[in-house]
Order: sequence, then structure tokens, then C-alpha cells
Amino acid sequence: MSAAPDILLRLESLSVAFPGVRHGGDGRHFRAVDDVTLEMRAGEVLGLVGESGSGKTTLAKALLRLYRPSEGRILFRDADLAHLSERALRPYRRDLQMVFQDPLSSFNPRQTVFEALSVPMRLHRICPRTKIAREVEAALARVGLPAAFCDRFPHELSGGQLQRVAIGRALTLSPRLLVADEAVSKLDVSIRAQILNLLKDVQEANRLSILFITHDLHVARYLCHRIGVMYFGRLVELGTTEEIFTAPRHPYTRTLLGTLDEEVADASEAEPPAAPPSETGCRYASRCPHAAPRCAEIHPVTELVGGQHTVACHLWRELADA
Repeated sequence: MSAAPDILLRLESLSVAFPGVRHGGDGRHFRAVDDVTLEMRAGEVLGLVGESGSGKTTLAKALLRLYRPSEGRILFRDADLAHLSERALRPYRRDLQMVFQDPLSSFNPRQTVFEALSVPMRLHRICPRTKIAREVEAALARVGLPAAFCDRFPHELSGGQLQRVAIGRALTLSPRLLVADEAVSKLDVSIRAQILNLLKDVQEANRLSILFITHDLHVARYLCHRIGVMYFGRLVELGTTEEIFTAPRHPYTRTLLGTLDEEVADASEAEPPAAPPSETGCRYASRCPHAAPRCAEIHPVTELVGGQHTVACHLWRELADA
């Protein structure tokens, strides 16, 4: 019998709401993330997929407390991060790092690579000041860059080189969780493969947990151990990568994978909803070709399909037998 997985972080009924800017600007709060429960395991790569506006990035930023959740809990180490003050969060910041989609915008253009990597080490007192130079060079070496890059400015680097520096900067803090938000989407195909391989090597070498946000399903399949599918703030399906790709249960997942409709390898290319998602029922009801009356009236509970596979759909059993 296999041992229970080592849970690194757990989200419980997490919601993030913003003042209403949709639905005709009627003033209602818009739930960008709505009642998400999710576990991150030590040493795994968990992918989040879904089209633009599905809440992937908002969920990640709430997890890192860059956004304050409106409801729910973020259980990490010995604390609920959702309710801590900024001061109380400081001891946890080092363990939770992020790599952004556009690395150039995440660097100070007036700082050299050396300065960019040394600042977090000084702030978190990673090592004595006399050893910072050596640690910066070691961080660059881990991501395949020579020490000569220390004196360069961000605008002097290519997109791939800059993303390597961004990953190296995060690793200087020896985080337990790295959030990669569309970290390869702006890179050329050949460079994208290099960065993906780098992330894979770094993850395996450090038993690092990575929350990998992407709209590219091929990338998710290559890198991720498990995949969660989000639709308008809801987590509609979660399972191992093999289960998601070979036995998807939710109609939205099937649409993304092209098992019901024509192949869509890129979630950002999915058809936009013809009407606003249901506030009371399943968010996907207005688009689902199988929707029944109850789908628009009652939101489905999350059910266990088997093993590690869960789905939130009233009709998943009927669709599985079809």
C-alpha cells in the first residue's frame, strides 16, 4: 500500500471577489475565483488550464497573498495565510515564489542581473554579504547562464535568457512552491522547450512543487503530474495528467481536448460563452451541449470519479456511459 502524499499547501473553499465590472456594470461583486478546494503536494507539478478569464492567475495570486481572498482558507505550514497581516506573512514569503509571463516587466530596468538576484538574498538574509556574489553566480549556473551575465541589464537579454534569470532569482530563496504563470507562452518554440526542460530539471533536482498555469494543453501534458481545469472561477475537473487526457469527464474538459468537438490544443482558442455564466447553477450550462434544466439551477458538487480524479458535473456518469 502506497504512503499518503505529503501535502504542502491546501486551499479550502477559496473565493476571490472584485467589485462588479461585468454583467452590465450592475455593481454586483464578480467572483473571479469561486469556492475552490485544492491540494498541492510536495514535489509535484500541478497544472491549471482553462481559457482566458477562467481565474487561473487570480487563484495563483490569491494563493501567494498578492490578492486577499474574500472567503476560504490557505493552509501552509502552521498557518492560514488567507487571514494573516502583511507583517505576519513575511516569514512565509520566501517559501512561495512566482515566475511571471513577461519577465521583462518583473525586473527593475535600472538594476543589473547581479543586483536583481542579490536583493532578495539580502532581504531574506540568505547568506552573509561576503558570499552573495558566489551565490548569485551559483544561481545563474543552475539555470544555464555564465557569470558574465551578472553585469548585464534586463534589456540586454533575450526573452529566454531573461526567463532563466527570473527562475534563478526565485531559486535563490530555496522556495518550497514556485508558481509559473504562463512562463513560456511568450517564447519562441525552440526556447520554450529549453525553459520547460529547465523547469523539469530544477523541479526534480530540488523536489520543488510547481503550480504551472498555462493555456497550452501540450505543455501541460509534458510537464505536469496532475491537471486542474478551471472555468469562470470554478475548478470543474482535477486528475492525473493521464486521466485528464485519456478519460476526461467534464464536457468542458472534453471540449478543450477535442474529444467532443474539433481539436483545440490551446485553451485560449476556445469559443467564448454566448451568455454570461450561470450564477446559481453550473457555470458551463450556457455552453454545454448536454445541459439539463437542473444544470442552470443547481451548481454540481465535486464528486470523486476514482483514485485522484474529481469532477463537478451533474451528468458525468451518463456521459461516461454514452
